[in-house]
Order: sequence, then C-alpha cells, then structure tokens
Amino acid sequence: MKWAHCPTDICHQRPYLWGMDSFDTARFFYLAILLCTVTVYTLVAYRRALGQMLRHMILWALIFIGVLAGYGLWQDIAPRLAPVQITHGNGVIEIPKDSSGQFVLVAEVNGTPIEFLVDTGASNVVLSHADAEKAGVKIDDLTYTGIANTANGAVKTSVVSIDTLNVGGVQDSDVRAYVTDGDLFGSLLGMDYLHRFEKIEISRQKLTLTR
Repeated sequence: MKWAHCPTDICHQRPYLWGMDSFDTARFFYLAILLCTVTVYTLVAYRRALGQMLRHMILWALIFIGVLAGYGLWQDIAPRLAPVQITHGNGVIEIPKDSSGQFVLVAEVNGTPIEFLVDTGASNVVLSHADAEKAGVKIDDLTYTGIANTANGAVKTSVVSIDTLNVGGVQDSDVRAYVTDGDLFGSLLGMDYLHRFEKIEISRQKLTLTR
C-alpha cells in the first residue's frame, strides 16, 4: 500500500529555565501597568462623557463578538456550500475543485453518504474509522494487521469489502477498501477505484471521470 508520506514532526522538550519564567512574569507585569495607565488616562480625559464612552465600548465589544460568531458560523457552513460533483447521467461525473484546491466528492458507501478526497497519489480506497462505522462496517470485528504511511504518519489498517460504492449513479459492488484505526484524516478514493473508469481528465478547475 502506497500513500502520500510526509516526515513526522519531531518534538523536543525544552529544559525548564527559571530566567525565562521570570522574564515572562516581568513582561506581563509591565503590560498590566501599561493597560492600567491607558485606562486611567481614558477615564480622566473623558470623565464628562463617561456614559457615552461606555456605550461606545459596549457597542464595539458587541461588534467584535458578532464578527467572531459570524466567522465561526461561516467555518461551519462553508463545507456545505462548497461545489459538489455534477452527474450527467451517462457515466460522466465532474468534480469541481473546492476552496482548498482539492477534489472532493460524496459517494454512497452501503447507501450512506460519505465525503471522499479524490487522491491520485493514493493506491487504495481508504475509510476513516468514523466513516466506516457510519457505513455499517463492524468496527469491533476488525483486525488491524496492515501498516500504511500517510501525511500524518504511519497508521494501522484493516482490509474490508464494501458491499456497494455509488458515485453519481455509477455503482460498484464488493469494493476492496482499508479502514484506519484512527481518524487521522478523512476518507480517500485512490487509484484502485479510479482505474475502474475508462477516462480520467484533470484540468485546473475540475476532475472528470468517465465510465
């Protein structure tokens, strides 16, 4: 099994240094004094319009909180607004690039919609632990005897057979796949599956699969 491999980050423990902690404490104390000075100056300078100043501060605080909430909401719904594959009904499936420049599609694994990254650099169909469980794979019965190198390091794998894999109406049965022992990444559609198509065309903006 050959997947994309990136070297694992090596973490080094830094020895405990009293001088460094003292420096951080002094810096924090200095910033606290500076903040107090600015606060006192502001209160003195605007003492006649203290109520108005407080209203402005509250308004800006609410705006800041609203911006943070909006950003968090966008992060949540953005994947749902990403373009999905287009099925032409004649065995042709077009997969547009997402915002990160990847080709992502939704396939039905045993009738359950699962999001896959189409990876021409991966050899196999790979299901994350969570996706395999959603698709009805009996996780507790798996034996992880394989090892695969991924972008997040080495993971253990177990071989399974997917009853049905359906992409845009193009369905295959008894598809060999590998389940990882942890959710280090999402699920992948590798060359084992892509080779089932007669033609694979990759452009700057879309991937076209023709059966």
